[in-house]
Amino acid sequence: MKHVSTRVRAGFAVLCFSIASGAMPPLSPGKALAQMRPTHIGTIRVVRADPGGLIAAREREVQRLRASGDRVELRGTCNSACTMYLGLDNICVHRRASFGFHGPSSYGKPLPKPEFDHWSQIMAQNYREPLRSWFMETARYRLDSPLRVSGAELIRLGYPEC
Repeated sequence: MKHVSTRVRAGFAVLCFSIASGAMPPLSPGKALAQMRPTHIGTIRVVRADPGGLIAAREREVQRLRASGDRVELRGTCNSACTMYLGLDNICVHRRASFGFHGPSSYGKPLPKPEFDHWSQIMAQNYREPLRSWFMETARYRLDSPLRVSGAELIRLGYPEC
């Protein structure tokens, strides 16, 4: 156990104590170490059909998910504010998923320029380059129907595949 980390050794000691005290059934050392490997603790959210919603509410949700470490799998249709999930570290994109990008509005009506710029920046901060630049230069000016981007294209841009 010379090359094993202190954390693993401490965990192994606790496990051995638990077995000796009768709190747990005995395990082989290999199985015990395998069970102590760090794993993701949290939930997995699978997005199959998300029409979007209010940017401020989605930004709060993205911050909560970022803090929790929960995984988000984008596997279906993800439109509007849903695309802000792309700012999470613990996401993956299915190649057949479809993403709809458009600019911020008030239920389809244009916003005053300062608000438009503010909410555009909030959305864009959740995208990696070159998606961020494309959104700011092109997609945010689209208010009527979203510009579609496939999951396969986002994967080519570096987003992790599910």
